[in-house]
Amino acid sequence: MIVVTGATGNVGRPLVRMLAEAGAKVTAVARTAPTDVPEGVRAVAGDLTDVAGLPLDGAEKLFLLLSPGSFAADIPAILTAAKNSGVRQIVLLSSQGVVSRPESESHGRFGKAVEVAVENSGMDWTILRPGGFQSNTFAWAESVRGERTIAAPFGDIAIPFVDPEDIAAMAAAALLSDEHAGQHYVLTGPAPESPRDRARVLSELLGEPVLFTEQTPEEARAQMLSFMPPPVIDTTLAVLGAPTAEELRISPDIERVLGRAPHPYSVWAERNLAAFR
Repeated sequence: MIVVTGATGNVGRPLVRMLAEAGAKVTAVARTAPTDVPEGVRAVAGDLTDVAGLPLDGAEKLFLLLSPGSFAADIPAILTAAKNSGVRQIVLLSSQGVVSRPESESHGRFGKAVEVAVENSGMDWTILRPGGFQSNTFAWAESVRGERTIAAPFGDIAIPFVDPEDIAAMAAAALLSDEHAGQHYVLTGPAPESPRDRARVLSELLGEPVLFTEQTPEEARAQMLSFMPPPVIDTTLAVLGAPTAEELRISPDIERVLGRAPHPYSVWAERNLAAFR
């Protein structure tokens, strides 16, 4: 059995679907039990801060998602419980920030500590290090629907954000095969795209003008405080405003593993266009 944490999220939901389509036995875990899982998938409520309540009995593989800033989770306890329950393989969704922002509290230091714990757990492991998610633009959905406007900082700085479906496909590949054990994969999109580029894509798909307004970093920070911890905001704005060479690099890992190029933003946007109509 494969246990998928974060099963209702932008990565977990398609991962559950892909594993089920491949015929795997899956337990989908989220803070609130998922209600729209594929037939045959077991849906369970579980929180990584409540290790005793995690449905690990009978599990052989674990997809572990720890978002930056999940400081309350007891990582050693989770790994010990997984190993004691019979888990032999972990696929960890980490962050590119582990290598591109090692000084960052949320992405670098926290992420690195989790990676080291997984690597030393005694279980087989694969670590996925995605850059920015294309799905971050869901934050624009309300203003696009209501006013056909988008406000974002650093409008012309282009970074190769990755489609969460590609992250899920990489996780599925690792969970369904032993050949990816001991690997670190960096996951990016196929080309750098800026916020203004993404706004243009949405306008073209909607067939209507979408007005892009560039925010100041201070305006963006004030908006992000409603849904993101301050340390994560600090690193996020640093990445968006002054990406490192590593954050601008196009990784070959998705194409190498999946045998196809990663999706551009236009593919993600077309798949999720209903959210912006």
